[in-house]
Amino acid sequence: MTKLTDKFESALVYATRLHARQTRKISGVPYIAHLLSVAALVLEAGGTEEEAIAALLHDSIEDQGGKSTREEVGRFFGEAVVAIVDGCTECDTEPKPPWMERKQRYLTNLRHASPSIRRVSLADKLHNARSLLADYQLRGSSIWSEFKAGSEGTLWFYRELQQIYTETGSDWMTEEFIRVVQELEQKK
Repeated sequence: MTKLTDKFESALVYATRLHARQTRKISGVPYIAHLLSVAALVLEAGGTEEEAIAALLHDSIEDQGGKSTREEVGRFFGEAVVAIVDGCTECDTEPKPPWMERKQRYLTNLRHASPSIRRVSLADKLHNARSLLADYQLRGSSIWSEFKAGSEGTLWFYRELQQIYTETGSDWMTEEFIRVVQELEQKK
């Protein structure tokens, strides 16, 4: 059983402040709700405190400052956390590379990633898929217009992720991800 320390509490405060002005793309829900959900999934899947901290910070480098944020995360929470966050980061530069290039690189890196990176990635993508399904149930197919790649590209990416998660060690989160993606496929 994972025991959380004041380091987790510090990460929670840091993530809350870092993402204070950010909301979810479609629902407008405060972004911290996503980070809390990802951390909860990691812990429920038997993750370590470092993985749970990385779950809280998994979008910090990409969305909130790039290299300078990476340095802060390393200083405050250690290199093991930074390594997991880096593994979950599509890019740390502005402007971002093209969508397909980012997704292909993410998939390639995920195939060879550590179990810790895959656990946090899976928790992130599972929560994203669940949120997308909830948004669909509220707003219908108009949600797909919020995504650069629309329904086709988004679902292609989820299918590719599903294959990697299955090949690298299936667990209850993988099974749930597959179920949610199948439901999304039926609604495209």
